[in-house]
Amino acid sequence: MRFRHPDGSTVHLAYCTNVHPAETLDGVLAQLRDHCEPVRRRLGRDRLGIGLWLARDAAHALVTDPAALRGLRTELDRRGLEVVTLNGFPYEGFGAGEVKYRVYKPDWADPERLDHTTSLARVLAGLLPDDVTDGTISTLPLAWRTAYDDTRADKARTALVTLAERLDALEELTGRSIRVGLEPEPGCVVETTHDAIAPLTAIGHDRIGICVDTCHLATSFEDPHTALDALTDARVPVVKSQLSAALHAEHPSLPEVGEALADFAEPRFLHQTRAATSAGLHGTDDLDEALADGGPLPATVPWRSHFHVPLHAAPAAPLTSTLPVLEATLARLVGGPHPLTRHLEVETYTWQALPPELRPRARAQLTDGIAAELTLARDLLTDLGLKELP
Repeated sequence: MRFRHPDGSTVHLAYCTNVHPAETLDGVLAQLRDHCEPVRRRLGRDRLGIGLWLARDAAHALVTDPAALRGLRTELDRRGLEVVTLNGFPYEGFGAGEVKYRVYKPDWADPERLDHTTSLARVLAGLLPDDVTDGTISTLPLAWRTAYDDTRADKARTALVTLAERLDALEELTGRSIRVGLEPEPGCVVETTHDAIAPLTAIGHDRIGICVDTCHLATSFEDPHTALDALTDARVPVVKSQLSAALHAEHPSLPEVGEALADFAEPRFLHQTRAATSAGLHGTDDLDEALADGGPLPATVPWRSHFHVPLHAAPAAPLTSTLPVLEATLARLVGGPHPLTRHLEVETYTWQALPPELRPRARAQLTDGIAAELTLARDLLTDLGLKELP
């Protein structure tokens, strides 16, 4: 979906396909048929943006076979779909029964991460619509925080500098400008937008910036205006933003709140949980750790958990979502005289990890849910003065 900003520029809205697990190119093509095109039709649009997640095997197939890449581009066009952004964070196995810490491997100190991201950039340059010259990729925020020492930090920095050089060369070759954004996430080396400033200014290249995920921002109790002002002052580009909402518990000390949160503790994804006090941020790596007897989080202040809940459907009381953080972030990103980013991506990948009674039981229900999320995002954009384009 495309929108005209009051300054005349185009802002793109997509939804991320990591909600539809696929490891191979055939699986990606099936996603387009079974999910993406039905969402477009449900919205009544001639064109729909999707943020493709391409696992290692799918990316390798596309970058090594020009005919396969042309075939994917043709299939996108045929189904009324377009791609200006990729989710390059998960490397493989995102559809596994247990993902947890595996999603952070390989990290930016490992050569595989550089190779994979380079492949994604080359693929994206071939998938961009004819009238679009700029593409974006979100990626791992350097590494998970443990076992990350100065040696690995130096390797990660060198890899990102090499990536920037490769992206320069790619533009010279194709005329397409691809930028990559580190996506701060709780528990990682770069947990917050503040954590991103030092490593990104050290790299000092405008092709490497930040991807602001509004669920992660909220989980770490960051104020959107403070965070984005700091990025602007440091001249760190907001490459893209993922529109998502975290799980919020206002009164975690109440038994009914603990019971409600326990319904969201599940074995597939990591749900880092945070509590903010005057003394600082307290956290656990997963929700069940926070809920354990004698857990480390203070129950006298609100908790937030890294669980991407559907944008249009807040959890039932006594829980809620951090949708207001998303709204405040979006207003700052695109509500001013010029957009801070032009690529927005709805990213709720946890539909099948929701409590059983909230999960879509049929493909059509998932289609309805994704369409409802995009409708909410569209309405927020038009309320900010953007005009939806055909």
